[in-house]
Amino acid sequence: MDEEIRIPVSLPLDSDGFLRRECPSCEREFKWFSHNEGDPNAEPATQYFCPLCGEPSGLDSWWTPAQLEYGYGSAGGAIDQVVKDAMSDLFKGMKGFTYKPNSSFSLDIETPDSLVEPDDMVMVEPPCHPNEPLKVPEDSTSRVHCLVCGTVFAV
Repeated sequence: MDEEIRIPVSLPLDSDGFLRRECPSCEREFKWFSHNEGDPNAEPATQYFCPLCGEPSGLDSWWTPAQLEYGYGSAGGAIDQVVKDAMSDLFKGMKGFTYKPNSSFSLDIETPDSLVEPDDMVMVEPPCHPNEPLKVPEDSTSRVHCLVCGTVFAV
């Protein structure tokens, strides 16, 4: 099976539209503004910079452990179905062999509780990219890096 399987999973935003993120380098949490798809104000990027430590990382490197666990658990039913379909396809057309799918088959991936995003942290706006605001812990406002270009600024 060479096909990529995409299963949409929604993550909660805080009341200002920010999504919690975790730096893969320093492992500290912050939030970035979640633009709607196709928003012309969203800055195109090939990497992001941690606003707390300044280290760059790829676009898909910023998930929190809770988000990864939630995403995996939320996809459990779809993953079960993909496995069932693959098994049926594997034995389709084999002479002398009959495959009867087990309707109770499951990988037993637990469905997670919904995530809740609290309204915490302080909003900051980088002067170089004001359309990419961030939220950082209150004790981290003296030295913040721009998410898009890594430039240091203070609030």
